[in-house]
Amino acid sequence: MEIESKQPHSKASLQRGRQILERRKEIEQELTDMLKETESDFSLDHIRDAIFHEEDNDDMMKVVAMFDRGGDASELSNVLELVTDAWNYFPHEILGGISLAEKLSM
Repeated sequence: MEIESKQPHSKASLQRGRQILERRKEIEQELTDMLKETESDFSLDHIRDAIFHEEDNDDMMKVVAMFDRGGDASELSNVLELVTDAWNYFPHEILGGISLAEKLSM
């Protein structure tokens, strides 16, 4: 049985939702690759969990630290960019289980 939503979904909002999910999958793959490359002891699930259960302003830096192997500035820049994307596209409990990207597209 389907339940009708109280809010009509336009084609544009459905398309945006698909784009967000596609980008999230790309980010997951990039994170997995970088975790292997940096020989991190952490997993994609650790990252998802840290983002979902954020509590402090420095929680994003805790995710960055999961990749720390003392690399150069270029490596840190890549990590920061990828973690920022994950932070924006992964769900947060504080936002009711949706991502910042989803919240902004509402």
